[in-house]
Amino acid sequence: MTVSLALVVVMAALIACGVYLLLERSLTRVVLGFLLIGNGVNLLILIMAGPAGFAPIYDESLAPEEYSDPLPQALILTAIVITFAVSAFLLALIYRSWRLANADDVADDADDVALREGTVTMPLEETAPDEGDTDFPVDEADDSAVGPDVEPQPAGAGTGGDR
Repeated sequence: MTVSLALVVVMAALIACGVYLLLERSLTRVVLGFLLIGNGVNLLILIMAGPAGFAPIYDESLAPEEYSDPLPQALILTAIVITFAVSAFLLALIYRSWRLANADDVADDADDVALREGTVTMPLEETAPDEGDTDFPVDEADDSAVGPDVEPQPAGAGTGGDR
């Protein structure tokens, strides 16, 4: 099996450029990078399919090795549909981001910057409150805290007992 070197070079260039664009901060460039990677993967599937052959329609005069494999073609069609759907979703996210922030760039998150710089302070573990240290009054009958807008119910109320 011989593979065209030009297809391999084009496929590698598409994937390399796509990865470079995915690492940018601009959402439009991220979509373009995703599209380039999708096309590069489609070329990879085409290269891995092997040499071109006859259409996969049964003919008794041809040997089975002379037919083209239809599975890679079906995978490429499926990949095209999935790439289109994800691209439409990403374009909708970009449009929504533009409408809300009037910007195409992804901003740094303050927590991520603090984590990168090593200035993140971990929150202290909360300790259990003492028994006498409650914010709400405690009903001694059932040992449960009662909120400020909840009135304590008499024992047995709301249990669905005798009607």
